[in-house]
Amino acid sequence: MNDDTHSPTTAPVPAAAPGPTRTPPPVTLLGVGAMGTALARAWLAAGHRVTVWNRTAVRAERLAAEGAVVAASPAEAVAAGRLVVLCLLDDASVGEALDGADLAGRDLVNLTTGTPAEGRKRAAWAAERGARFLDGGIMAVPPMIGAADSGGYVFYSGSSELFEEHRATLAVPAGTEYVGADPGFAALHDVALLSAMSGMFAGVLHAFALIRREDIAPTDFAPLLVSWLGAMAPMAHQTAAQLESGDFTEGVVSNLAMQVAGNATLLRTAEEQGVSPELLTPYMSLMERRLAEGHGEEDTTGVVELLAPRKD
Repeated sequence: MNDDTHSPTTAPVPAAAPGPTRTPPPVTLLGVGAMGTALARAWLAAGHRVTVWNRTAVRAERLAAEGAVVAASPAEAVAAGRLVVLCLLDDASVGEALDGADLAGRDLVNLTTGTPAEGRKRAAWAAERGARFLDGGIMAVPPMIGAADSGGYVFYSGSSELFEEHRATLAVPAGTEYVGADPGFAALHDVALLSAMSGMFAGVLHAFALIRREDIAPTDFAPLLVSWLGAMAPMAHQTAAQLESGDFTEGVVSNLAMQVAGNATLLRTAEEQGVSPELLTPYMSLMERRLAEGHGEEDTTGVVELLAPRKD
């Protein structure tokens, strides 16, 4: 309806009074190396009261100038609030830092890099001391922390209640991805992705090695490499489908026999270019073993059976 049709006696509706502003919950952070410092700064920027402790005190002192409260000991830091985030060197460092601290009623979020077994063991250890536990795997580098649209995120696994309660706070530095109640799943997802990345980097280095002695600029070659790898990456969906169905011949485009035959060209080219094939040969050897077992019509997915045979 047009405003001209309003009655002269119609009064505008007053704006609702703003509700009380919720104070962001406090965060305790043990470990302020490069990643820990980035985490602390993100929470500080969002208005959280951040208490920090670090074995090398000077790193913690740098954050004091930015508003952080520096604790003299891990026990003092833990006592400052319910949510305690750990970003230390390794699992042993976590045990050492928390030794003697009163963990009853505390929520521990462990962002220290570790293995699935360490995550499960640490969760049981925390429960024995009256604390809830969430393990995390950071899929980001420090410059991505707190940066909008950086793509960085953290895997979390363990107490779903803890995750839901602190989800908003945990989402401040980076995105969150809860992957299950098993405390080992965050580390498992983290390491699985990093392992895939390592294999990709190995291939990238081999590719650059092949062109290194030629009149081909690496900066000219790089866009071609990125485009090719990007086009191939979605094949992971087909691999996943084959693994779930158990049919490694499903949707095969280039079977194992063809790929093993093609490997000979890759190896001859490396030899001609004076490049060591050692980044490629472990995978090629597995392909040859799988072929020798009579699986030439399969996709290369079947190689996983040599790495981790299916459970009966």
